[in-house]
Amino acid sequence: MRRSWAISGSLFLAACLLAAGASAQTGSEGLSPTLSAIKKAHTVRLGYRESSPPFSFLDQSGRPIGYSLELCEAIVEEIGVEVDDPNLKIDYVKVTSDDRIDAVLQNKIDLECGSTTANAERGKHVAFSPLMFVAGTKLMVPKASNVQSLTDLKGKSIVVTKGTTNEQAIQAADKKFSLGLNIITSPDHEQSYQILVDGKADAFATDDILLFGLIARHKSQNKFRVTGDYLSYDPYGIMFKKGEPQLTAVVDRTFRKLGSNQDLIPLYNKWFIARLPTGERLNVPISLQLEEAFKSMDDSASANN
Repeated sequence: MRRSWAISGSLFLAACLLAAGASAQTGSEGLSPTLSAIKKAHTVRLGYRESSPPFSFLDQSGRPIGYSLELCEAIVEEIGVEVDDPNLKIDYVKVTSDDRIDAVLQNKIDLECGSTTANAERGKHVAFSPLMFVAGTKLMVPKASNVQSLTDLKGKSIVVTKGTTNEQAIQAADKKFSLGLNIITSPDHEQSYQILVDGKADAFATDDILLFGLIARHKSQNKFRVTGDYLSYDPYGIMFKKGEPQLTAVVDRTFRKLGSNQDLIPLYNKWFIARLPTGERLNVPISLQLEEAFKSMDDSASANN
């Protein structure tokens, strides 16, 4: 069954990253290395995150689901067309914020389907799809806390997830404003959340949408709130091997096809407004910026038809 996905084709950063990468040798069947390996194995390996709702997380039965995974499944469909194998299998491989880039570089996964920021530094090593979401670093604090912004945490403890752009943003702000923060790192968002719950940190810093997702998942709206100005700008993309123009073209073609379906807003509502398969609601309205980005993808797809 075909699905529709919400993507932007207009924001320049993702376009720059998409275009980056040197040419790679093709396989024996005229396919790029990744596509050739997929065809040989009849399998695409999708990297997933356990606790990044609604992008990539586990349902009640432990099955990986989410917005990013649906997008990756669409790419798998298009890969099947490219390698002439419509019955490709999917192997779901768990990754963390700390090992996800290495998983791509070391050929442990073919597509990383999580909540990964596509920035210029990462673009030196890996490739990214067109933009699929925009987030930014904010703070989760207890409802009773007096903290309204990062500067209110001077001399206090803050937890971040290791290997994220949020960790970098907090370290930079700590240095810039001489806050003397005690920065605690943990392996994944769920553990970072638990450190805050246990009172071992005064705040948890990560992308705002992930904070809303964790609050909804744990039904902790009465315990925690999201606060502060944006401390970073984080455009999300699907990550894959750099230096394979053929694979990049397949990913890009997938996004253009999905844009032509003209149901991008309903897809957003499915994951960000409607009740999730796990029962909770995020109730995060679409931003004007993202809505315009979706429209641009529709326009781009129409222009290519």
